[in-house]
Amino acid sequence: MITTVLAFALTLGVLIIVHEYGHYRVARACGVQVLRFSIGFGRVLWRHQAGPGQTEFVLAALPFGGYVKMLDEREGPVPPADLARAFNRQPLHKRAAIVLAGPLANLLLAVLLYSGAHWIGMDEPQARLATPPAGSLAEKAGLRAGDWVHAVSIDGNEWTESRSLPDLQWQATQAFLHATPLHLRVSDARGHGERNVVLVLDTLAPSEVDAQLMRQIGMAAPFSEPVLGEVKLGGSAARAGLRPGDRVLRIDERPVQDAVQLREWIRSSVADSGGAGQPMVWRIERAGSVRDVDVTPAVVLDGGKHVGRIEAFVGAPAERLRVRYGAVEGFTRAVSRTWEMSALTLQTFGKMITGQASLKNLSGPLTIADYAGQSVRVGLAYYLGFLAVVSISLGILNLLPLPLLDGGHLMYYLFEAVTRRPVSELWLGRLQRGGVLVMLMLMSLALYNDLARLFGQY
Repeated sequence: MITTVLAFALTLGVLIIVHEYGHYRVARACGVQVLRFSIGFGRVLWRHQAGPGQTEFVLAALPFGGYVKMLDEREGPVPPADLARAFNRQPLHKRAAIVLAGPLANLLLAVLLYSGAHWIGMDEPQARLATPPAGSLAEKAGLRAGDWVHAVSIDGNEWTESRSLPDLQWQATQAFLHATPLHLRVSDARGHGERNVVLVLDTLAPSEVDAQLMRQIGMAAPFSEPVLGEVKLGGSAARAGLRPGDRVLRIDERPVQDAVQLREWIRSSVADSGGAGQPMVWRIERAGSVRDVDVTPAVVLDGGKHVGRIEAFVGAPAERLRVRYGAVEGFTRAVSRTWEMSALTLQTFGKMITGQASLKNLSGPLTIADYAGQSVRVGLAYYLGFLAVVSISLGILNLLPLPLLDGGHLMYYLFEAVTRRPVSELWLGRLQRGGVLVMLMLMSLALYNDLARLFGQY
């Protein structure tokens, strides 16, 4: 719990400081006087000012945001000697640059964070596939459990190495978003029998980029040996005499290929038995000997459906490898990933607005805090990657053309550039009030989604 809270506080602090520093730095470069640089809102907890006329740096009680207050005639009288340093007196291109600097700072931060994650390296599962779900593109293309994907190509000529399963999943996601087939260079688990396989991703119907998409493609999980881990005392597996380390070879004379297939057969063991556990005969290998064991899974309710459970951990840990990049490749991949993730984030926002994507995708502080804590516990590189994703989301969110956000101000400036006159004070007030209403609705929806996930409703 403490780790989660500290990780969340660090996440918010870094993102807010970088965003507001973008505004601050460009404002100073444009000759605008910055009166206050605040992290948080409300009651001031700490302040520092180097001297009269200098920027006041503030830490406030409510940490969910921040602001940079600049000298501006619209917010109070400005001495004649300081008019040239007022924000509202700046030419249009300078005002736009100051507003744009915050979101761009978040995107630049994402590049640096991704670079750091690439340079440090992550332990990721190999690009070896589990049993493809029935009807998935991978199954239709003839891929099997344990197949190892070495490289991918869009046209079948220029190939890009797939160094891990997450790398392969991202490459498949990009091909799906661009509605192009994906060529795979595949071998068996030992690296023998190399062949080319084509996934016709352009035939998939438009959908959200989520775990369900990966199941449709057939790349949702890494290959894992069908070996049992921890066995719950008194559970179905324990009553059948199963032990940790048992390798499952067959179930009712059907050969078991991997842990994904084994888990699916266990879950579906109640499908035709009226909600009662269906006895199965397992052939297992233990300490070099083979034996048959009668197993009757327990029946539990999962998502409104009765499924089988043996109350044991199913599947050996997937083989992992250290994925690390050099200085130049790590940076270039970071730039590419930031660009691709920005496009995906913008596309997701657009689909949520038009109703093509579920509003459940909108996350609030509870979900962010949970993921922050999880990523910190896994390792620094994972936390940097998580921080990069949130930084991109914050940058793109702020570019949306909504009042109160940076994108809303940029829309005002676009109107001014086209009409040669600023938005009237009357309309500014109306738009601001509308923006407050929209933001309150978005925040309420995000918090509702957080609570629904917390209580298992999603």
